Amino acid sequence: MADHAPAAGHAHEEHPTWSTYWKVALFLTIITAVEVSAYYIPAWETSWVYVPSMLIMSAVKFFVVVMYYMHLKYDHKLFRSLFTGPLMVAMLTLIGLLFLFSKLAIKIGLLA
Repeated sequence: MADHAPAAGHAHEEHPTWSTYWKVALFLTIITAVEVSAYYIPAWETSWVYVPSMLIMSAVKFFVVVMYYMHLKYDHKLFRSLFTGPLMVAMLTLIGLLFLFSKLAIKIGLLA
Protein backbone atom coordinates (compact mmCIF):
# COMPACT_ATOMS: atom_id res chain seq x y z
CA MET A 1 0.00 0.00 0.00
CA ALA A 2 1.40 3.40 -0.98
CA ASP A 3 2.17 5.95 1.68
CA HIS A 4 0.54 9.33 1.03
CA ALA A 5 2.91 11.33 3.22
CA PRO A 6 4.32 14.52 1.72
CA ALA A 7 7.75 14.29 0.13
CA ALA A 8 10.77 15.34 2.16
CA GLY A 9 11.18 19.10 2.25
CA HIS A 10 7.54 19.78 1.35
CA ALA A 11 5.85 20.56 4.62
CA HIS A 12 2.13 21.18 4.07
CA GLU A 13 -0.23 22.71 6.55
CA GLU A 14 -3.39 20.83 7.27
CA HIS A 15 -6.39 21.91 5.27
CA PRO A 16 -9.30 23.38 7.20
CA THR A 17 -11.84 21.16 8.86
CA TRP A 18 -15.61 21.40 8.75
CA SER A 19 -15.44 23.46 11.95
CA THR A 20 -13.27 26.07 10.26
CA TYR A 21 -15.62 26.33 7.29
CA TRP A 22 -18.73 26.99 9.35
CA LYS A 23 -16.89 29.59 11.47
CA VAL A 24 -15.73 31.35 8.31
CA ALA A 25 -19.26 31.16 6.86
CA LEU A 26 -20.69 32.64 10.07
CA PHE A 27 -18.11 35.45 9.97
CA LEU A 28 -18.97 36.23 6.34
CA THR A 29 -22.69 36.16 7.14
CA ILE A 30 -22.25 38.63 9.97
CA ILE A 31 -20.28 41.05 7.79
CA THR A 32 -22.89 40.76 5.03
CA ALA A 33 -25.68 41.43 7.54
CA VAL A 34 -23.86 44.57 8.73
CA GLU A 35 -23.41 45.74 5.12
CA VAL A 36 -27.07 45.19 4.24
CA SER A 37 -28.31 46.83 7.43
CA ALA A 38 -26.02 49.82 6.84
CA TYR A 39 -27.57 50.25 3.41
CA TYR A 40 -31.08 50.47 4.90
CA ILE A 41 -30.20 52.96 7.67
CA PRO A 42 -30.58 56.45 6.09
CA ALA A 43 -28.39 58.24 8.65
CA TRP A 44 -25.56 55.79 8.05
CA GLU A 45 -25.73 56.11 4.26
CA THR A 46 -25.36 59.89 4.34
CA SER A 47 -22.36 59.73 6.68
CA TRP A 48 -18.82 60.16 5.38
CA VAL A 49 -17.96 56.81 7.02
CA TYR A 50 -20.34 54.82 4.78
CA VAL A 51 -18.20 54.33 1.68
CA PRO A 52 -14.88 53.61 3.46
CA SER A 53 -16.57 51.17 5.84
CA MET A 54 -18.28 49.35 2.97
CA LEU A 55 -14.99 49.14 1.07
CA ILE A 56 -13.19 47.80 4.13
CA MET A 57 -15.88 45.21 4.85
CA SER A 58 -15.84 44.10 1.20
CA ALA A 59 -12.05 43.81 1.25
CA VAL A 60 -12.16 41.74 4.45
CA LYS A 61 -14.76 39.41 2.94
CA PHE A 62 -12.69 39.07 -0.24
CA PHE A 63 -9.56 38.30 1.77
CA VAL A 64 -11.32 35.67 3.90
CA VAL A 65 -12.90 33.95 0.88
CA VAL A 66 -9.58 33.83 -0.96
CA MET A 67 -7.66 32.60 2.05
CA TYR A 68 -10.04 29.86 3.15
CA TYR A 69 -12.38 28.85 0.34
CA MET A 70 -9.76 29.15 -2.39
CA HIS A 71 -7.16 27.59 -0.04
CA LEU A 72 -4.58 30.30 -0.68
CA LYS A 73 -3.67 30.24 3.00
CA TYR A 74 -2.57 26.64 2.67
CA ASP A 75 -0.71 26.96 -0.65
CA HIS A 76 2.96 27.64 -1.21
CA LYS A 77 4.14 31.18 -0.43
CA LEU A 78 5.04 31.71 -4.08
CA PHE A 79 1.39 31.35 -5.11
CA ARG A 80 0.33 33.71 -2.34
CA SER A 81 2.80 36.36 -3.50
CA LEU A 82 1.82 35.88 -7.16
CA PHE A 83 -1.77 36.63 -6.14
CA THR A 84 -1.28 39.40 -3.58
CA GLY A 85 1.36 41.39 -5.48
CA PRO A 86 -0.81 42.24 -8.50
CA LEU A 87 -3.81 42.62 -6.18
CA MET A 88 -2.02 45.36 -4.23
CA VAL A 89 -1.05 47.13 -7.46
CA ALA A 90 -4.67 46.98 -8.66
CA MET A 91 -6.01 48.25 -5.32
CA LEU A 92 -3.57 51.17 -5.24
CA THR A 93 -4.48 52.03 -8.84
CA LEU A 94 -8.19 52.03 -8.01
CA ILE A 95 -7.67 54.18 -4.94
CA GLY A 96 -5.60 56.61 -6.99
CA LEU A 97 -8.29 56.77 -9.66
CA LEU A 98 -10.98 57.38 -7.03
CA PHE A 99 -9.04 60.35 -5.66
CA LEU A 100 -8.23 61.63 -9.15
CA PHE A 101 -11.82 61.54 -10.36
CA SER A 102 -13.23 62.95 -7.12
CA LYS A 103 -10.87 65.94 -7.41
CA LEU A 104 -11.79 66.28 -11.08
CA ALA A 105 -15.51 66.11 -10.31
CA ILE A 106 -15.13 68.81 -7.64
CA LYS A 107 -13.12 70.99 -10.02
CA ILE A 108 -15.72 70.88 -12.79
CA GLY A 109 -18.59 71.34 -10.33
CA LEU A 110 -20.19 67.90 -10.30
CA LEU A 111 -19.59 67.46 -6.57
CA ALA A 112 -20.02 70.09 -3.92
